[in-house]
Amino acid sequence: MKSIALPDIDTLWPLCLGVAQRRRDGVAPRPLAGTRAGAVVHAIDWQDGAGHVLRGDWSAPAAQLFALFKPLLDVPVRGGAQCIGQLGQSLDGCVATASGDSSFVNGPDVLVHLHRLRALCDAVLVGAGTAAIDNPRLTTRRVAGPNPVRVVIDPTLRVPAIAHVFTDEAAPTLLVCDAARHSQAAARFGAARVLGVPRDSAGALDLGVMKQMLALRGLKVLFVEGGGVTVSRFMAQRQLDRLHLSIAPVVIGGGRAGLQLAPSESMRQALRPSARLFAMGDDALWDLDLRQGQQVAMTDDQA
Repeated sequence: MKSIALPDIDTLWPLCLGVAQRRRDGVAPRPLAGTRAGAVVHAIDWQDGAGHVLRGDWSAPAAQLFALFKPLLDVPVRGGAQCIGQLGQSLDGCVATASGDSSFVNGPDVLVHLHRLRALCDAVLVGAGTAAIDNPRLTTRRVAGPNPVRVVIDPTLRVPAIAHVFTDEAAPTLLVCDAARHSQAAARFGAARVLGVPRDSAGALDLGVMKQMLALRGLKVLFVEGGGVTVSRFMAQRQLDRLHLSIAPVVIGGGRAGLQLAPSESMRQALRPSARLFAMGDDALWDLDLRQGQQVAMTDDQA
C-alpha cells in the first residue's frame, strides 16, 4: 500500500501567518482551515484553555515548528506587549569573534528561523551596535510573510542615516533615542519616525516605557533580534517574555560574550527558566520561558 505523505512545513507555515495576521487585525482566535486529505482536515484549531492546537496528522518537522511557535501564536488579541529575544552563540558562549565577525555563528536553519520570527512579530528591534556594524535589512526575504516594522534602539544617535533600514523603504523604520535627543533625531529622520524614551534610575533607557510607546502604535509582539548587549539589557530590566538561544557546534575562543548579566553569588540564585530544546539543523535551540520559574532554588537533595 502506498503511504500518504503527511502535510509538512510548507502547508503549516501559511496557517501560522494567518493566525498572526488575525491577531494584528484584532480578530478573536478561531479554527483556521488548511488542507483536506479524504475525511481528515489538517488545520490549526483553537481550544479554550489550550490555545491553538494542530488538527489532523502532521509530519514531525511541522509538529516541531508548531510547538516552537505556539507561544507566539497564542498571544491574546487584547493585552500588553509581548517580547521575545534571540541570540546565536558558540559552544563557549560567544556571539562573535573578538574583532566583531559574526557571519555566521549559526547555520542556515537558524537564519530561516530568524526570518520566521520576524514574519510572526509586529516589530523587530536591534541595538545601535548591530545596526551600525552589521547594517542589517531586517526583512523576511528567506520566507513568505510580511516584513515587520523595524526599530533601531540608538540612544546617542550613532547609527548613520544611510543605514539600510533608513533608506531601503522595504518596511517602516522607527528610531528610539534618549528623550533628551528627540529634537536632534527628529531633525535628521522626521518626528514621525522617532520615539524619545526617558532613562530609568540606573541611567539606561527605560525599556518598559518604550514597549508601552510601541504598543500605542499597534506594535505589541516585539522581536529583539540583537545584539548581545541589547538582549542583555532587556533581560536585566525583566522586559523579555521568552528567549530563543541558538547554540552552534563551534568554539570561537576569546570572542564577544552573548548574555552579559549581573553575576549570581551562588548556583541557588542563578536564573533557571523553564526550557524546551529543539533541533535546528546542526544547531540546538533553547526556548526559554522567562516568565516561568525565573529563579528555582536547588534543594539539598538536588545538590
